[in-house]
Amino acid sequence: MKRRHLLELGLGAATLPARLWAASPDAPRLLVVFLRGAYDAANFLVPVSSSFYYEARPNIAIARTAALPLDADWGLAPAVADSLQPLWLKGQAAFVPFAGTHDTTRSHFETQDHIELGLAEDGTRDFRSGFMNRLAGVLGAGSRLEAMAFTDQVPLILRGNLPVANQALRDLGKPALNAGQAQAIAGMYAGTRLAGTVSGGFEVRDEISREMAGEMEAASRNAIAARGFALEARRVARLMRERVTLGFIDVGGWDTHVGEGGATGQLATKLGELGRGLALFADEMGPQWSNTVVVVVSEFGRTFRENGNRGTDHGHGSAYWVLGGGVKGGRIAGEQVEVKAATLFQNRDYPVLNEYRVVLAGLFRRMYGLSDAQLATVFPGAGARDLGLV
Repeated sequence: MKRRHLLELGLGAATLPARLWAASPDAPRLLVVFLRGAYDAANFLVPVSSSFYYEARPNIAIARTAALPLDADWGLAPAVADSLQPLWLKGQAAFVPFAGTHDTTRSHFETQDHIELGLAEDGTRDFRSGFMNRLAGVLGAGSRLEAMAFTDQVPLILRGNLPVANQALRDLGKPALNAGQAQAIAGMYAGTRLAGTVSGGFEVRDEISREMAGEMEAASRNAIAARGFALEARRVARLMRERVTLGFIDVGGWDTHVGEGGATGQLATKLGELGRGLALFADEMGPQWSNTVVVVVSEFGRTFRENGNRGTDHGHGSAYWVLGGGVKGGRIAGEQVEVKAATLFQNRDYPVLNEYRVVLAGLFRRMYGLSDAQLATVFPGAGARDLGLV
């Protein structure tokens, strides 16, 4: 019960003493970036060889001449020309189209939960166990703080048997608990075996907040970085470079029903900000970038045809991004199909040919050398497909 109380207060693994809170320099780093709201994959990874794409999107399609060339079939949104394209050219970025879950509810909340849990679709959902927490358990992350959510609360993906810390990045100067509340909680555990870990946890949390708040103040000279994802990405990189091996961050605002835009506009602006943030993350990781893998996912894609409001509605298949210094990139990975009306799912969406659990299980096997039994713990009943991403 006491452990549950700590987790609900957002302390989690931050109750570990600060001197133990350091990651091995050689340990692989994994950052999962969740684009909440379902981004439009077809206007990011552009199917330039598909005439149907241009017929289905008369107002929002990205012209073949504007898309950044990847291969004969695919181009990249020009909004990421200064960020993700350089990673692609260095072989540090791969994209997996037709990716996602077989959940067909098209509900943001249902599908986000489904992905974060990582459980079999026909099984019982246990909302106390997210797949990244199970991964942390398999990797033995309980010996020191290695997992962290860069979010206001510990998200479903990191909930589970292992306590996990979270650190909100938007309100660094406003801790969730004030000094009086922290003192009261410490008093509750005084004289118990948890007294040391509780007080140590508050010290760690205060240390992180002071460090990050100082960085925010220094960076406020650059107004765009202070407001955008780029500032958060640099702070996340500093923590992952030194302390955290499993990280999670979510980015909202991808539900583009109205006025989505094409090569420019609403979606392009968000992609540009995200891309620059990820490029800065890579730069800030320094030599650790070679040990780092960033996976960018979304709950589902968008309808392939634009709607009457020059936007797109809730869809199905998406495209995942895999970035990192050791990634075997510069390629489009996974099973693919020709993009045309006959191959759409339910005559409206990208199909899911690369199920997310199978893809991630194959990636984790490569990264960590996990056995079939260990992968079955992380993704029960999924199996693994090796796309050779690392």
